[in-house]
Amino acid sequence: MIVELGHFALILALCVALVQTVIPLIGAQRRWAHWMAIAEPAAVAQFVLLCASFAALTYAFVVSDFSVRLVVLNSHTYKPMIYKVSGVWGNHEGSLLLWVLILALFGACVAWFGSNLPPTLKARVIAVQGSIGVAFLLFMLLTSNPFLRMEFPPFDGEDLNPLLQDPGLAFHPPFLYLGYVGLSVAFSFAVAALIEGRVDAAWGRWVRPWTLAAWVFLTIGIALGSWWAYYELGWGGFWFWDPVENASFMPWLLAAALLHSAIVVEKREALKAWTILLAILAFGFSLIGTFIVRSGVITSVHAFANDPERGVFILAILAFFTGGALTLYAVRASAMEAKGIFAPVSREAALVANNLLLAVSCFVVFIGTIWPLVAELLWDRKLSVGEPFFNAAFSPFMVVLSLLLPLGSMLAWKRAQPGRTLRALIPAGILALSLLALAFAVQTGRSALGPVGLALGAWVVFGAMTELWLRTGRGAVFGRIGRLARLPRADWGKATSHAGLGVTVFACAAMNAWQVEDIRVMNVGESFDLRGYTVTLASVEDARGPNYFTTMAKMDITRNGAEVATVYPEKRVYPVAAMPTTEAGIDYGFLRDIYLVIGDQQETGGWAVRSYFKPFANWIWGGAMLMALGGMISLADRRYRIAAGAKRKPVNAVPAE
Repeated sequence: MIVELGHFALILALCVALVQTVIPLIGAQRRWAHWMAIAEPAAVAQFVLLCASFAALTYAFVVSDFSVRLVVLNSHTYKPMIYKVSGVWGNHEGSLLLWVLILALFGACVAWFGSNLPPTLKARVIAVQGSIGVAFLLFMLLTSNPFLRMEFPPFDGEDLNPLLQDPGLAFHPPFLYLGYVGLSVAFSFAVAALIEGRVDAAWGRWVRPWTLAAWVFLTIGIALGSWWAYYELGWGGFWFWDPVENASFMPWLLAAALLHSAIVVEKREALKAWTILLAILAFGFSLIGTFIVRSGVITSVHAFANDPERGVFILAILAFFTGGALTLYAVRASAMEAKGIFAPVSREAALVANNLLLAVSCFVVFIGTIWPLVAELLWDRKLSVGEPFFNAAFSPFMVVLSLLLPLGSMLAWKRAQPGRTLRALIPAGILALSLLALAFAVQTGRSALGPVGLALGAWVVFGAMTELWLRTGRGAVFGRIGRLARLPRADWGKATSHAGLGVTVFACAAMNAWQVEDIRVMNVGESFDLRGYTVTLASVEDARGPNYFTTMAKMDITRNGAEVATVYPEKRVYPVAAMPTTEAGIDYGFLRDIYLVIGDQQETGGWAVRSYFKPFANWIWGGAMLMALGGMISLADRRYRIAAGAKRKPVNAVPAE
């Protein structure tokens, strides 16, 4: 009965979404206040109905209701409870329900927190959100219904993909979807502004907090996915340029560009057309990511392998919303005339350069991701675009961006004096170059990637600190330190995010340049040296987990005779899914990780062992968390919470006759 109620709530949500789309749009066009007022309760009602539907599906997974087809395909009686719950979104149908639930949540948030918006703009924003909900609810009910019953329920289920039975993957999709779907609000603001024919500084102020929130969630989601790939897949890396990884990274790059361009709209009423375009493209690339993950046309370790016919439906949604928005964009081009002018050397120009670098790097990743598919469709050739292409094509844009970031963020608006800014950055430059020289002196016979990455990261971090210090003005040092605490939170958030980027740039370069890899066959009791650490294979035993069998190795790590750690790498087999997985044994450290993987037993009786010394590995995710923390600090700024200074007088509305 509960499952049927969940299905019924899903159908009702579609009906409410239709009302949310049509009536507020008509009301906004005709200035009918009562019709526009329908938008808010409709958005809240859709969210409540989808909460009920999602709760019903979760209940089916928790109680192992094997009369539900989705539960049979993605759960099992002996699966731990956390993975029964995460199994709700560990598949195509359930994750799509989570997708529309989050979409409805953002629509309801606009209704709850958009009190400063003009009534017509607010009604149109919520209506556009509703129209996206209509499309995806139709897609779900027609092709991907999560509530389908089994005619003959089996005794037990087929279990969840073992790769997804991990805490990192339990939390990774919700954060990723909060970022993906959060960009729909920026898209809705863009379309609503195009319909109204007005893009101004107030619009730039309104759209920034929503974009910032989506970017923060996307940052956390990507970091969680990268961390999961690092310790779960046993490949020893943190980023593989996998199509699904790229699917989330592309909208992240465009969202970062959108955040910076919206600043120019707000401060200078320039780059209006470009900012609107970025808002459309950012959500468009989120839809492209949805297509990549769910269509089955591109293989990936963690894609949902589904019928490509579903991909056609998603392509139709992508074409309708992105194509329709771009058409409206072309029609309304005259309404986006820029008012502010600026010199070639100014903060506006630096933000333009920032946007171009981020946008072009996004399209480079996009081309590399879809090129194998294009080659197969057009020339019937099987191609693989891997890490060498992406590193060579993408990295130069990030190097230039890192070089420009401290300088550009400190330039004056409209017209700047670059010499003055460069003089202020001399200490940061000296520190960065000193660290580069130190790294070159310490390392011997290795790539320049590590020292250059260290210098770039230090330049960005020290540049962010310099900008923050200069914001305190002049005077005694202690007085300026006191003024640091009184700076707006947005300034602290900006500096924290930029510093986080610098930390991540350095950590990625250091890990790629300075890691040590060792592959060998070991017998129990043997030891070997790994960058000054002694690793001993103490034992290998068979064991049993809640729903898997495992071969677990005990490996002791010592240094100069002193015990450092004991790790337990595993090779697991999940009998229900008949699938093996690798669990790396990792000794986490502040400056390095020791990463050990046990392989198959060899004919000689020994075991294949793969080991890595990974310097600054955790700094990668620490930098990502700093970026997300900076975004959250900025969101806590009063100007972002209430869009102070961006209020507009309500448009006069007349009641519907």
